[in-house]
Amino acid sequence: MQEGKTYEQLVEENQALHDQLEEAAETINAIRTGQVDALVVNGVDGHQLYTLKTADQTYRVFIEKMNEGAVTLNRDGIILYCNTQFASIVGLPLYKVIGLSFRSFIATEYLEIYNTVFKNGWKEDGKAEVFITGAEKQIPFQLSVTTLDLDEGFSMSVILTDLTFQKDIEKLLILNNEKLADANAELEKSNYDLQQFASVASHDLQEPLRKILIFATLMRDKHGPELTGDGSVFLDKIISSSNRMKTMIFDILSYSRLATNNDNFVLTDLNEVVAEVLEDYEIVIAEKQAAVTVENLPVIEVNRGQIRQVFQNLISNALKFAKPDEAPAIKIVGQSCSSPFNEQAKQAGKEYCSITVTDNGIGFNDLYVEKIFSLFQRLNTKDKFEGSGIGLAITKKIIDKHYGKIAASSKEGKGSEFVITLPVRHLQNI
Repeated sequence: MQEGKTYEQLVEENQALHDQLEEAAETINAIRTGQVDALVVNGVDGHQLYTLKTADQTYRVFIEKMNEGAVTLNRDGIILYCNTQFASIVGLPLYKVIGLSFRSFIATEYLEIYNTVFKNGWKEDGKAEVFITGAEKQIPFQLSVTTLDLDEGFSMSVILTDLTFQKDIEKLLILNNEKLADANAELEKSNYDLQQFASVASHDLQEPLRKILIFATLMRDKHGPELTGDGSVFLDKIISSSNRMKTMIFDILSYSRLATNNDNFVLTDLNEVVAEVLEDYEIVIAEKQAAVTVENLPVIEVNRGQIRQVFQNLISNALKFAKPDEAPAIKIVGQSCSSPFNEQAKQAGKEYCSITVTDNGIGFNDLYVEKIFSLFQRLNTKDKFEGSGIGLAITKKIIDKHYGKIAASSKEGKGSEFVITLPVRHLQNI
């Protein structure tokens, strides 16, 4: 038995071992990174020269610098070599990984998948998704396998790409899609309920309103001369208010129906549509001695009935809000234009057109330019101008359904201008 060593001797011996370990580690690192291609080893038979094969060295330098895990397997699936990244993944030192079966790191439920890709990998390159048992948890990886013809013979190279981030994103997308589907279902149910409510309410309101109008009109026609004092004035107000309510009920129903109507875009000559509207307003135009100019309106894909209502609302407003001492002058002009949205829409190569409707009416303050497209917004008192205040809201909703835009500008006493931008075709989504 060796005699006990002094403390100083033990310290000296420990330091020597530590130095040898550091030297070995540096040597191994130099070999792995390609800094040396030969070693002189002092063995039992004296000094011997060992050279690293060029192909093997190049391969090892390459995989050591990779961010992915990499292993080399023999025909039995034993790990002949691995890079530092793989050792870090499984939480073991490099020297403990070498010689182990690679399948020992595969999660049990993925062994069959691994066995298949390992078997087929000797014939052709392959890929598979498996979970690797890491230092603390199982981690999803994509295995990319291929055979290598190194100097030692055929081996299998396995590259491991971490799929954790991708899987997390997939889970998040699935969760968000589920939430979106639920939200869409709730929205559809809500829209359906609103549509039913608007339809029922409008129908139920129309019947008693119709009777109010009938009996009020009969009373005025038959007993008007008999009414004394303010009786005749009150009766006229009842009839006038009932007519406004009738218009509002109709407009609410029209607005609600826009949410459920199909697009039904067909190629339409806007000149024909405007001509129909002008024919409807022929008497009013003649009475007001209005001048209407129509130029260069395009042929585009629209819902004909809806776009007719757009022009009807704009022309009606231009006639309604004319100056009392000046004949209305309405101009409707079309031209080609760029996308009203963003650069991406422009890049898509979609063709747009713009239609400008101007008048010389009473106009409005530009401060209210956003409000005029809101539901029931009126800039003028109902005692001076008839209407429900919903016409421009309907107009904007129709333009939105056509994937277009509408903008307004005006000055009090100087008239108004409405610019509508619409896609010529609806073959692509914006």
